[in-house]
Amino acid sequence: MKGFVKWFDDCPTWLKIIFALPVLDSFFWGIYRIVKGCVTGKFVLIIAGVFWFVLGWAILWIIDIISIAISKNVKVLA
Repeated sequence: MKGFVKWFDDCPTWLKIIFALPVLDSFFWGIYRIVKGCVTGKFVLIIAGVFWFVLGWAILWIIDIISIAISKNVKVLA
């Protein structure tokens, strides 16, 4: 699982932005948050991942795109 998190962290910015598009965001970044929560042992990240998985398609994708554009990585609840 650590390899999955590292792969996402090392992806180019353009690919991260594609993953953050409306329908894809809830799946890719929701799973990323759940896996990262399991790897780091942070229960809050697991809850955030489930939350993102359910609602990411609606509005949360905007937060991810802004976060990636500013810092080149997802920072909000990740």
